[in-house]
Amino acid sequence: MARSTSGESVLERVVRILEAFTPESPVLQVSEVARRAGLPVATASRLIADLVEQGLLARDADRRVRVGTRLWELGSRASPTLSLRETAMPVMEELQQAVGHHTQLGILDGDEVLFVERLSAERAVINYTRIAMRLPLHASSSGLVLLAYGSAVLQERVLAAPRHRYTAATVVEPGPLRELLADVRKQGFAFCPGHIHPDATGIAVPVRDAGRQVVAAVSVIVPNDDRARGHLPALTAASRRIGRRLDDRPIG
Repeated sequence: MARSTSGESVLERVVRILEAFTPESPVLQVSEVARRAGLPVATASRLIADLVEQGLLARDADRRVRVGTRLWELGSRASPTLSLRETAMPVMEELQQAVGHHTQLGILDGDEVLFVERLSAERAVINYTRIAMRLPLHASSSGLVLLAYGSAVLQERVLAAPRHRYTAATVVEPGPLRELLADVRKQGFAFCPGHIHPDATGIAVPVRDAGRQVVAAVSVIVPNDDRARGHLPALTAASRRIGRRLDDRPIG
């Protein structure tokens, strides 16, 4: 694959361009894409033109750029999360109706939790999470579940890295974080009042496959009040149902 004088491949530069787009900034000027990708404007403009031609990016009437529908199509066609999402969705819909706020499905990806599905209600409590959004493992209830049941290597790597404090309740110090992970493994759930936002409580439980391996975390985001813990039985039951549905999937 062709490389620039810096030794960086074209593909690496294209990935940086695609990563410039975020839920907060879905449409960008070419100059802003170049800035975020760390590329000269001329280089970014040329690569963007190629991506637009292939349908991976699109331009609006003002020549601004956004992600193209073909990129979504290609990504969804053979996504490794597709089967998990389809299996979990009926259960998540029932859980969301019972909770009346947010229901989420997250998987471990590197040192982060990647949210592959989210259901919400019109007047639900504040929630920063979106589909295809990532959060560090230490901060959210889903992340803590995935970290608690992850490998020792993963845990030590996260414990050794700098950790962002979202609120005063976010657990960032190594000692308390180790204790929290031990509590998650012992209790089978993560209960995180105010860890991401003071007004919201995240509660997550593991989803296990037929081999009892944790493959995901299902969570609810509810108001940070004395009723939050009351949602745990419904959440635990939903997790078990998703696990049974995973077991019943046809092979091949």
